[in-house]
Amino acid sequence: MTRTTRTLSLAMASLIAVAAPAAAQSPAASGGAPPGLPPLPEGWTQVVGGLNAPRGVAIAADGTIYVAESGAGGTDPCIEHPELGHMCFGTSGAITQVKDGTATKFVEGLPSLVGTVGGDVLGPSGVAVAADGTVWFLAGGPGVGAADLRGTIKGGDGIGQLYKAAADGTSTSAADLNAFEVANNPDKDQPGNAPPDSNPNGLTVTKDGLAIVADAGGNDLLSVDASGKISVVTVFPEQTAAIPPDPTASAAPGASPVIAPMDPVPTSVVVGPDGNYYVGQLTGFPFPQGGAAVFKVVPGQAPAVYAEGFTNVIGVAFAADGTLYVLEISHDGLLNTAPGGPPMGGLWEVPAGGGTPQLLATGLPMPGGIAVGGDGTIYVTTCASCPAGAGGLVSFQPKG
Repeated sequence: MTRTTRTLSLAMASLIAVAAPAAAQSPAASGGAPPGLPPLPEGWTQVVGGLNAPRGVAIAADGTIYVAESGAGGTDPCIEHPELGHMCFGTSGAITQVKDGTATKFVEGLPSLVGTVGGDVLGPSGVAVAADGTVWFLAGGPGVGAADLRGTIKGGDGIGQLYKAAADGTSTSAADLNAFEVANNPDKDQPGNAPPDSNPNGLTVTKDGLAIVADAGGNDLLSVDASGKISVVTVFPEQTAAIPPDPTASAAPGASPVIAPMDPVPTSVVVGPDGNYYVGQLTGFPFPQGGAAVFKVVPGQAPAVYAEGFTNVIGVAFAADGTLYVLEISHDGLLNTAPGGPPMGGLWEVPAGGGTPQLLATGLPMPGGIAVGGDGTIYVTTCASCPAGAGGLVSFQPKG
């Protein structure tokens, strides 16, 4: 699983060189795209700005929107991560509540890690609201090395956990996902046979109260019951992909591409109208264009492709009519990001019951999560790993 850290973690890492405002915007700031970013696509509106690396988004029954902010890291302690380099820890992660265009912190003081080279941000990622109004959320981690990190820095034990929050914002751990992955390594029988890795990113809650987690580092889908017991729903199969040639090397006439293993990297999960789970995949290196899929997972059965042809999926959400919306963190592929800016994501729709995906939008700056309101409005977080204050929550009303 170690290759996975080069996927979601590095996908949100050294690709970024965005010009950010000198000071973070007010969380309630609204309007167009943040300074240094291109305008939002036509039809999109910024709901709030000034967010710190926003990722997952969820909507409660009363219309309140919850956003997981991975934060802005801190200054102490700083560590050398085996793949992400120099990273500094803090407690600037948060779950933010958005009502009537105003953002306020609902849960504060959550773990946040920021790399000083590349600007990678790791912290709160997935968020979901249960039928009873309980807010659940994940604190992601840096994959490889997370177990050692948790044991060596103050506050590090909060990494790799599933939390639930009371109405007053007080949060408690419901399950230690990182410890489960380290102890069980569910995908150890994959051909790569890699050591344990964990970076929980996607989260949903069933009507029966089960928390379902897509672990991008573990390449699996986990279930957590009311008692905190963790079970493996499924493990996603390793794939293969052609490695892009070295652009500086001389091409050998008739040379065949090098084929290498590629982690599936499940980033997101939603419960479908049929009660089954639908999981979006980022794919691992080399992040092939059109190489990502959404899997349908029926508990007790192997994952099956529901829709495909996407690139680097970071979020999935169903509308009330059964339409599935699929959010890409990079529409052109993470290896094709233009210098000086973030990956530009895309949004697709898949007809109710399945069918040919249709591209709705491109040009979304590094989106991190998606949810659909009761009126059909689509909400997406942007700038999921940009400098502090550059993130936002944007909305779009599809036609028809």
